[in-house]
Amino acid sequence: MLHELDILAKLLPALPQSPEVAVGPGDDCAALDMGGGILLLAAVDQTVSGVHYTPDTRPERAGAKLLKRNASDIAAMGGVARWVLLATASGGGDGQWVLDFCRGAARAAEELGISLIGGDITALPAAGEVGALTILGTVPKDEILRRTGAKEGDFLCVTGSCGNSFASGHHLDFTPRLAEGRFLASHRLASSAIDISDGVLLDLGRVAAASGTGFRIDTDLIPLRNGAALKQALTDGEDYELLFTTPPDRMDELKKTWRFETPFTVIGRAVSGAGIVDQNGKPLNGGGYEH
Repeated sequence: MLHELDILAKLLPALPQSPEVAVGPGDDCAALDMGGGILLLAAVDQTVSGVHYTPDTRPERAGAKLLKRNASDIAAMGGVARWVLLATASGGGDGQWVLDFCRGAARAAEELGISLIGGDITALPAAGEVGALTILGTVPKDEILRRTGAKEGDFLCVTGSCGNSFASGHHLDFTPRLAEGRFLASHRLASSAIDISDGVLLDLGRVAAASGTGFRIDTDLIPLRNGAALKQALTDGEDYELLFTTPPDRMDELKKTWRFETPFTVIGRAVSGAGIVDQNGKPLNGGGYEH
């Protein structure tokens, strides 16, 4: 059976890209260079009943989650989220679920200053619901954050806390770190970034592969959400926090200028070689969510 990472490994290298594609598949967003020094960011994500939320979740909350998890991708690139297109499909209902789902997404968009500019509604042949959302944003070309910029010696940082996202309800009620991501990008205080959707280890592994570095994590320093165990913090995912690296010569300024209610925590360093190890040099492998 092919899983998500298997499919992507076989699919992405063969996808053709036009010259204006500044960042293609393989980061939190694609980026299109349309001229003028500004990149257009684009990402798409989905929510599926029974996978991303329980069937008894109110449709407004499910719709809001879809909007916010896409906005988190824009945050990881240091951009400003601007426009979204929403598509929904539902089966076995009277249409009220779809209406409430769309209203939830629209309300979350309004709260974040994003315009919902269109979409599509269709039916499923069986019970269940699916939502898909395309988000567009902008970022100055010379400020974009990517997974590729980490260097040996960089500090590894995380916003907020990790773990126990599903049981605590955080997977529905999180706030995408748009302001924090924009701050890091505009002040050039981060060398790489990713949002934590599939777990610290899996998502950090993506940064390691893209940047060509290894990482050492001090697991005692990882900020745990209420009720979370360390394994959950490393592998659960759905935190939608920013995991980012900062060069050593920028750390003092980061500490002095960070004025957000959400704290950040230094949890490790980028190191030579490959892979992720703990503070004792023990490899940290496995875990994370894969479809």
